[in-house]
Amino acid sequence: MFMEYIVCILIGYFLCCINPSYFIGKIRGVNVKKSGSGNAGASNALILFGKSIGVLCALFDIFKAFAAVKICEAIFPHVDYIFAVTAVAAIFGHIFPFYLKFRGGKGLACLGGVILAFDWRYFLMILAIEIVFVLIVNYICFVPMTASIVFPVSYAIIRHDVIGALILLIPAIVIMIKHTENIKRIFSGTEVRISYLWNKNKEVERVTGNQKSNKK
Repeated sequence: MFMEYIVCILIGYFLCCINPSYFIGKIRGVNVKKSGSGNAGASNALILFGKSIGVLCALFDIFKAFAAVKICEAIFPHVDYIFAVTAVAAIFGHIFPFYLKFRGGKGLACLGGVILAFDWRYFLMILAIEIVFVLIVNYICFVPMTASIVFPVSYAIIRHDVIGALILLIPAIVIMIKHTENIKRIFSGTEVRISYLWNKNKEVERVTGNQKSNKK
């Protein structure tokens, strides 16, 4: 059984190491690690390259995690905790890609792919709730922070699998840590709000104005 887990960890990690925002940036001559929010993820792709590229990157990140989990479940259908182990490896592959010096995205889209692989109906429910939530708070960073906690708890209740849920809580801790800078920027007024999508100029003006004020 040990080897089954190793195989799934490798599939999850290396498949989800593929980072579309980074490679699109390379093609366009932009280092996503040094531009925009400095994050190699779909949200920064949206800031740097526009809505279409941002959505494309998000969909790719969702699908790669979904595919990793489904592949491993198909290969090892009767092995306990395969879902949870592969899910963690997939999220960590996105957050810690080896070729980016282990500094990738922040895990939101991959977490979405994992939830989609769990149950598409649950995915739609969480998506609807989080959309309402993010429109209220106006900051997308709260979505991965809340979803990464809610999902393992829901998983434990639905699947009656406490051990699997505890495994799924591991990336939740990492996701929380990865978003500490976002929380700091919220307090300083320099974090980009979700309203950037429909009011770009005003949001850029607000953020850059606060950045100048903080430097004084």
